Amino acid sequence: MAEWRQMSAGDLGRAIGRGEIDPQELTAAFLDAIRNHDYRDRIYARLTEDRALEEAAASAKRAKAGLRLSPLDGVPISWKDLFDTAGVATEAGSRFLEGRVPATDAEVLRSATAQGLVCLGKTHMTELAFSGLGLNPMTATPPNVNDPALAPGGSSSGAATSVAFGLAAAGIGSDTGGSVRLPAAWNDLVGLKTTSGRLSLKGVVPLIESLDTVGPLTRTVEDAALLLAALEGGKPADLKGATLKGARFLVLENVAHDDIRPEPLAGFTHALQRLKDAGAEIVQGAVPELGDAMGLSGMIYATEAYAIWQREIEAEPDKMYGPVCERFRAGATYSGADFVAGWRWLRAIRAVWAERTASYDAVLLPSSPILPPNAERLLSDDDYFTTENLLGLRNARIGNLMGVSALTLPTGLPMTGIMLLGRPMGEERLLRTGAAAEAALL
Repeated sequence: MAEWRQMSAGDLGRAIGRGEIDPQELTAAFLDAIRNHDYRDRIYARLTEDRALEEAAASAKRAKAGLRLSPLDGVPISWKDLFDTAGVATEAGSRFLEGRVPATDAEVLRSATAQGLVCLGKTHMTELAFSGLGLNPMTATPPNVNDPALAPGGSSSGAATSVAFGLAAAGIGSDTGGSVRLPAAWNDLVGLKTTSGRLSLKGVVPLIESLDTVGPLTRTVEDAALLLAALEGGKPADLKGATLKGARFLVLENVAHDDIRPEPLAGFTHALQRLKDAGAEIVQGAVPELGDAMGLSGMIYATEAYAIWQREIEAEPDKMYGPVCERFRAGATYSGADFVAGWRWLRAIRAVWAERTASYDAVLLPSSPILPPNAERLLSDDDYFTTENLLGLRNARIGNLMGVSALTLPTGLPMTGIMLLGRPMGEERLLRTGAAAEAALL
């Protein structure tokens, strides 16, 4: 049964369909592994054991009757602790929300449940999802799968590590500025950022509602496609026959390579060569207006985040980790006029981006320009925390600012990823391209 925990969600689903794996035994294997794991309490905020066992039992009955609801019926997954779970605390990694117990499930969780997926529990995350490093000294910080002394990436830190340590077949996270893709890259996983508005945010604790998105962290691109379908109750992208022959990619020259460190650059360069060898055309190019968009990001992010959480922060600021609190409070320094003007300019830049990238299958860039930093140093040096957080998220944030779909893949060098930026609402095409790229990188 130990090998089940290293299988992809898609492979588990197929084995259930063939009668080779019983969903009840599979769920029990994951729950046992979680309970006995040294890092259990650093990865999972709480388990939903009764729910998981009930859902697995129902799935087993459907499988025996030949009435499975989806390709992932009976597959156990984890949920970031900002997705509402009926009758179970949902605290979003924040002491502000201690004891918050919603009455209903988040809409995406309801959809996944209707597709037969099993909810194992809620995973740890950074406070209110406003940090990319994955550290949370107010609740818990998950360990990086490659080295427990390193930051796991965030804010979907527990989502990533639950999969990487074999404690879930997949994890569901959120991505506002890289919070699915950075922990996926640093823990050698696939991470899909969906387009804003693609998946429901009803029942999701907000950070920045205009940029918040829901997305899966998985072992394979196929799993990401299957999870996307489950989260919206749709049909998975068709990945059969995906190829890079004739594919045309733009390698973003400006912004994405500024201050990049040797290891992420080496991983990206290695991945590019593999894509070329598989038949892809690689074109180098810049989008100069992107620099203006990056300059707007601090104001746009902090202003809306602070507007949403100002009351809680100012009532009890000591309940929040200092550097995260200061990042929120930066939003108080901007005016409403600044915010509106910033968004107007950002929308204009998005139009330029769309025009400049229209002839390419995807834009390529390193998923992060840095490797995960040492967690203890981050906690002991606020300036280091701030600079590494902003630099770590910078490349991923491009996808959010441009309003596109995005996918990170492991390069083959640990803790480094290659990111593909697609089109708004173009997840199916991006996943098909990603599946071909994944095959080239294996």
